[in-house]
Amino acid sequence: MKQLQKIFLQGLVTFLPVALTIYIIYAGISIVDSLLGDSLRLIMPVYIPGLGFLLTILLIFLLGFLLNSLVAAGAFHKLEHQLMKVPFIKAIYGPLRDLMNLFSKGGGAGHAMQTVVFVDMGETGVRALGLVTRENFKDIPAIEANAGDRIAVYIPMSYGLGGFTLMVPRSKITPLDMPIEKAMSLAITGWVKAEKNDEVP
Repeated sequence: MKQLQKIFLQGLVTFLPVALTIYIIYAGISIVDSLLGDSLRLIMPVYIPGLGFLLTILLIFLLGFLLNSLVAAGAFHKLEHQLMKVPFIKAIYGPLRDLMNLFSKGGGAGHAMQTVVFVDMGETGVRALGLVTRENFKDIPAIEANAGDRIAVYIPMSYGLGGFTLMVPRSKITPLDMPIEKAMSLAITGWVKAEKNDEVP
């Protein structure tokens, strides 16, 4: 019986990551496909599955191409400025825009996830892995006036997409020579497995 349990667990450990990866990719493609696919189904006599996904990808590339034009970029920023005047839209669109900027091009000075660090947690000797998200607060006077020598550090949580941000004195952080992607991978998985070249001090 124990041998059967061992064989089953080995199969389960192999099967679940593969199945979940395939499911997540499939679900993501289905969601993107439905963005334009639902509209296309109304006007096309025969809908080809995946056409909405391809058109969405093309639309994203077209939008990126247009935003490289000064005229189109200027028009978009004017539209964005007007949208940000609407309270409800501002509450949703603003944070989403900042999040996308954070992971794409850094979002400008003071907003980039610039450095992977260890944060000293008091006198306990405990350290937490974090990502520096801000080193200045010039655009937030109320925070700048009270920040002192502190910077904002995001501490990701394990086995989830959440986390929390701390205002940490610079003297309490130790920069690590590690790619941000690797740090996030380690944090999210709880450091269950790390290769030799992933080791940190």
